[in-house]
Amino acid sequence: RRVHGDDLMDAVVWLEEVGKNDLSVVGGKGASLGEMINIGVPVPGGFAVTAQAFRDFINRAGIAKKLFEALKVDVNQESELHRAEETAKKLIMEAKVPDDIEKAIKSRYEELCKREGKQVFGAVRSSATAEDLPDASFAGQQETFLSMRGAEDVFNAVRKCWASLYGARAIFYRVEQGFEHDKVNLSAIVQKMVDSEKSGVMFSSQPSTGEPLVVIEGAWGLGESVVSGSVSPDNFVVDRKTMNIVSKYIAAKEIMIIRDPKTQKTVTIKVP
Repeated sequence: RRVHGDDLMDAVVWLEEVGKNDLSVVGGKGASLGEMINIGVPVPGGFAVTAQAFRDFINRAGIAKKLFEALKVDVNQESELHRAEETAKKLIMEAKVPDDIEKAIKSRYEELCKREGKQVFGAVRSSATAEDLPDASFAGQQETFLSMRGAEDVFNAVRKCWASLYGARAIFYRVEQGFEHDKVNLSAIVQKMVDSEKSGVMFSSQPSTGEPLVVIEGAWGLGESVVSGSVSPDNFVVDRKTMNIVSKYIAAKEIMIIRDPKTQKTVTIKVP
């Protein structure tokens, strides 16, 4: 584990350097990945652009005041909500990212490629975190960008993750939950992407009841189809104590998301 204190001002940290005590730095997603790496789970390597780097960007770019002013709207008025989203995202996408932060992101991606021995396709994901409320969940409200290759693409995807903190749904959710916009930051997780033939999600306990049942959902291609809900996945329930399959459901799974071998972009196709 790395030394805390001054190091927290780093714009980027390797995932293996963080864990459950770093929720305010890398959010829940980043902290959980660090925990898994450190107990030996084979997690694809990567790094996090810290929540502090995001905050540093909006402060030093001089957009913080305008940004949070733009969010003071009646979220139940759809037109106001969408105007807030548009203004906030434009500010994030057009402001100048300080050179040191841009350089830190790009050079860490290059280092990741060196570690892996080739140019890495990256998955760039959002990991939001609320100051003073580390346990708050923002799952599924911010964006994910897949098959990002090259330092410039990865840097742009990080910026788009930052902007996604101000999507209409995310703004609405924070107001509903009573979170102040200026207390919520975003860490962007950049990970080597696995070009999977089949993938899915596993819950180590039954998500709604907490029973000791493992729930596994799977589909063809990349896991994005399961996470986004574009495919109804296969479902298996396994008793954690006996390891018996308690129930299984095989779904139709008519479409799949893959990386197109020609364009190297992520596409949705019919399952052959």
